[in-house]
Amino acid sequence: MAAPLELSCWGGGWGLPSVHSESLVVMAYAKFSGAPLKVNVIDNTWRGSRGDVPILTTEDNIVSQPAKILNFLRKQKYNADYELSAKQGADTLAYIALLEEKLLPAVLHTFWVESDNYFAVTKPWFASRIPFPLSLILPGRMSKGALNRILLTKGEPPLYHLREVEAQMDDNLRQSPQLPPRKLPTLKLTPAEDENNSLQRLSP
Repeated sequence: MAAPLELSCWGGGWGLPSVHSESLVVMAYAKFSGAPLKVNVIDNTWRGSRGDVPILTTEDNIVSQPAKILNFLRKQKYNADYELSAKQGADTLAYIALLEEKLLPAVLHTFWVESDNYFAVTKPWFASRIPFPLSLILPGRMSKGALNRILLTKGEPPLYHLREVEAQMDDNLRQSPQLPPRKLPTLKLTPAEDENNSLQRLSP
């Protein structure tokens, strides 16, 4: 009998099983690969470190960070890519890199940096799932971490300031719809509506 796999992650909202993109990545991969995860949703009773979420726990291992968790699942024979050719596998990695370069900064900015969204939506949602007094501190720390990640990945010369980085992200978003067909001809991309329906079915 396979060892139990437990995933501790942020919970869902707005039609998704998790509002945390990194948690959602692991949940999606586990679902598509058939990994039997038991999902533990973090709430204000959680006493572990939230900075490492998502966290995969087995009888013998504790694994954090999405890339390491996915590699661990592959070693356990839960591989969502086994039907792909070498070319398709390379194209998949290229597509992931493209999304992280072009779209991830915009997602982080939308939830964690844009003031109205952060104070009206993101901060209240996460604060309600974090015990006091950490609920007063941790959302701000997560917001700062998101901003630092944006500036680290996009704030290269001559883009030193957030306003310049935001303009670059806008340009990237306008260019992104044309990029996958030209760069990744071997991948069959799923319509956005179908992807959203698939993600809604990830919950156990």
